[in-house]
Amino acid sequence: MADRLTETLLDALKMALAAPGEERLFRAGKLTGLFPGRIGVCAEAAAKALHDGLLEITRTETKGKRVIEWAKLTPRGLEFLHDHESPVRALHELRDVLRTTQDGLPTWVAEMRQALVAQSERLAEDARRFHARLDALAQRVEEALHRLETKGPNLPPGITAAAPWASNALAYLDHRRLTGANGHCPLPELFNALVTKYPELSVGAFHDGLRRLQCERVLRLVPFAGAPSDLPEPEYAILDGAALLYYATR
Repeated sequence: MADRLTETLLDALKMALAAPGEERLFRAGKLTGLFPGRIGVCAEAAAKALHDGLLEITRTETKGKRVIEWAKLTPRGLEFLHDHESPVRALHELRDVLRTTQDGLPTWVAEMRQALVAQSERLAEDARRFHARLDALAQRVEEALHRLETKGPNLPPGITAAAPWASNALAYLDHRRLTGANGHCPLPELFNALVTKYPELSVGAFHDGLRRLQCERVLRLVPFAGAPSDLPEPEYAILDGAALLYYATR
């Protein structure tokens, strides 16, 4: 039961990570939601996510007697997802499986063809696609392992003294990308992730450090593409001429 609860919770956190913004806490009919139901293990997983601060309610809607809750992933939820995914260990295991599978692939295809002659053409096509995916995935695994097994970002001299949180910021961006987050990281999200470990960090010091990191070509600040009036949490944006820098990326 504990495994099912954890699996349900991780599935919901991954869905929240892939969502561009907020998402319904529970699915309603054909409308998507982070949890497929309101009872049983889904209800327990949702309650745990909210209680532990992995998800936060952003707003509620009342339709008749039903209250619809909207939620989004928190920095703590992203860390929970990263910790339970165990990227280094999982990637090591995946690399071993990939090597074993690639070596045994021709034998596997031959045995399957003998057992399922009627489906030989479909199996051959599946095998070709599978082999191509394995090659691409193996390359990604090697690159990810190389990044994860290094001691950390090679920061230029003076950065750590000016911005002691710089290594944590870069690690957060790397973890976010490896866990499948879409798009660049909004500055409010990055600030909220850092302030849990550096409660004394101010928005002004955060902006100064980001400018320094961009000047040193450690990260890149990306402007907000929409109208300034559409900018959520504008206090985190950095004014750069006519542009409002609102995202960070490695």
